[in-house]
Amino acid sequence: MATQPDSLVAISSQWRRITLNDQSFILDCGGRPLDLSRPCVMGVLNVTPDSFSDGGQFEDLNTAIHQALRMQAEGADIIDVGGESTRPGARRVSQDEELHRVIPVIEALSGQLSIPISIDTSKAGVMQAAAQAGAGMINDINGLRGQASLAAATATGLPVCIMHMQGKPDTMQDKPEYDDVVQEVLVFFRQRLKACAEAGIDPQKIIIDPGFGFGKTLDQNLELLSRLDEFRQLGRPLMAGLSRKSMLGKICGTALEDRLHASLAAATIACQNGADILRVHDVAPTIQALALCGALQKKKAELTDDR
Repeated sequence: MATQPDSLVAISSQWRRITLNDQSFILDCGGRPLDLSRPCVMGVLNVTPDSFSDGGQFEDLNTAIHQALRMQAEGADIIDVGGESTRPGARRVSQDEELHRVIPVIEALSGQLSIPISIDTSKAGVMQAAAQAGAGMINDINGLRGQASLAAATATGLPVCIMHMQGKPDTMQDKPEYDDVVQEVLVFFRQRLKACAEAGIDPQKIIIDPGFGFGKTLDQNLELLSRLDEFRQLGRPLMAGLSRKSMLGKICGTALEDRLHASLAAATIACQNGADILRVHDVAPTIQALALCGALQKKKAELTDDR
């Protein structure tokens, strides 16, 4: 069993989540716990040749295993394995190809990691096979709207993360339009939460993700981030994936490889605005940023109690 870095242990004692009834929220991910009473870090592991940030870096099985173990050692709470790029304009892959990419990795990691494994997919067959291979969570950018995906996710009994996306990955950034992006995404989640409940998914096993960069302009992404706390009204844990996104490059004028500092700022803001899970490529720096946020949160609570 890997031990948590001191900074991560500190976060556990310093953060107090106020939107889940002030109680520790432990999510059972296929027999492995995910403690959502504090902000969690999800490490991204793309075993693809064309993902926007790390495509081609972890296609080899041994390299993928090494990266996952490294992220766990740095303090990641969960590893998200993806076998299909969802960047704008990315080539769609068949279910067989996606299975070929992710299942050997999940099978290997399930015997070596002590933290949960998430499968990043929208395909029903991949969800089922990944669950059998050892995945403990389903992370679907399509919000379980694909053919048979809702039934497949329900059958696994695993926690699910449903994300909002306007359009499809190959067209989502053409001309995304909203009258009020936050209100429309809230309506989407209410509809999907209802569909999940009717399908038999325990509401306590559902996480929501507003989908930064998925069918949103820069201005719409910024509005989502600034009003992120409004999603707390749904009573579900909230995931935010801003790491290395193009919106950061547009704001800072930086290339993909130079977005670490902006990614840390975005993660910090998301966390302060209510995010429970941060999906990131750079685990160790994010853990350090959260440690500082946690210390500030603790001090604010102490000062409030003293008044």
